[in-house]
Amino acid sequence: MINEPAVDNLVEKLGDKELPASRYALCVVASKRARQIIEQQQFSGRIKELTLACNEIITDKLRISND
Repeated sequence: MINEPAVDNLVEKLGDKELPASRYALCVVASKRARQIIEQQQFSGRIKELTLACNEIITDKLRISND
Protein backbone atom coordinates (compact mmCIF):
# COMPACT_ATOMS: atom_id res chain seq x y z
CA MET A 1 0.00 0.00 0.00
CA ILE A 2 1.32 3.41 -0.93
CA ASN A 3 1.24 5.92 1.91
CA GLU A 4 3.42 8.71 0.58
CA PRO A 5 2.49 10.32 -1.75
CA ALA A 6 -1.18 9.83 -0.95
CA VAL A 7 -3.30 8.01 -3.52
CA ASP A 8 -5.81 10.86 -3.68
CA ASN A 9 -3.02 13.32 -4.48
CA LEU A 10 -1.71 11.02 -7.20
CA VAL A 11 -5.16 10.71 -8.81
CA GLU A 12 -5.57 14.49 -8.70
CA LYS A 13 -2.14 15.09 -10.26
CA LEU A 14 -2.62 12.45 -12.94
CA GLY A 15 -5.80 13.90 -14.40
CA ASP A 16 -6.93 17.35 -15.41
CA LYS A 17 -10.24 19.15 -15.89
CA GLU A 18 -10.78 17.83 -19.40
CA LEU A 19 -9.77 14.27 -18.54
CA PRO A 20 -10.17 13.46 -14.85
CA ALA A 21 -8.32 10.39 -13.64
CA SER A 22 -9.61 7.50 -11.57
CA ARG A 23 -7.88 5.13 -9.19
CA TYR A 24 -7.99 2.51 -11.93
CA ALA A 25 -6.22 4.89 -14.33
CA LEU A 26 -3.60 5.52 -11.65
CA CYS A 27 -2.98 1.79 -11.27
CA VAL A 28 -2.65 1.27 -15.02
CA VAL A 29 -0.35 4.26 -15.62
CA ALA A 30 1.87 3.61 -12.60
CA SER A 31 2.25 -0.11 -13.36
CA LYS A 32 3.05 0.52 -17.04
CA ARG A 33 5.71 3.07 -16.07
CA ALA A 34 7.15 0.71 -13.45
CA ARG A 35 7.43 -2.01 -16.09
CA GLN A 36 9.18 0.44 -18.44
CA ILE A 37 11.68 1.27 -15.71
CA ILE A 38 12.34 -2.42 -15.10
CA GLU A 39 12.72 -3.20 -18.82
CA GLN A 40 15.01 -0.26 -19.50
CA GLN A 41 16.96 -0.80 -16.30
CA GLN A 42 16.97 2.96 -15.81
CA PHE A 43 17.15 2.79 -12.07
CA SER A 44 19.12 0.79 -9.61
CA GLY A 45 18.73 1.56 -5.96
CA ARG A 46 16.74 0.99 -2.84
CA ILE A 47 13.58 2.66 -4.17
CA LYS A 48 11.10 0.30 -5.82
CA GLU A 49 10.09 0.92 -9.42
CA LEU A 50 6.44 1.55 -8.52
CA THR A 51 7.46 4.15 -5.97
CA LEU A 52 9.61 5.85 -8.58
CA ALA A 53 6.66 5.87 -11.01
CA CYS A 54 4.43 7.44 -8.35
CA ASN A 55 7.06 10.08 -7.65
CA GLU A 56 7.12 10.88 -11.37
CA ILE A 57 3.35 11.39 -11.29
CA ILE A 58 3.42 13.65 -8.25
CA THR A 59 6.19 15.81 -9.76
CA ASP A 60 4.27 16.16 -13.07
CA LYS A 61 6.81 14.17 -15.08
CA LEU A 62 4.14 11.61 -16.01
CA ARG A 63 0.61 12.32 -17.26
CA ILE A 64 -2.16 10.39 -19.00
CA SER A 65 -3.16 11.15 -22.57
CA ASN A 66 -6.23 10.62 -24.74
CA ASP A 67 -4.44 8.19 -27.07
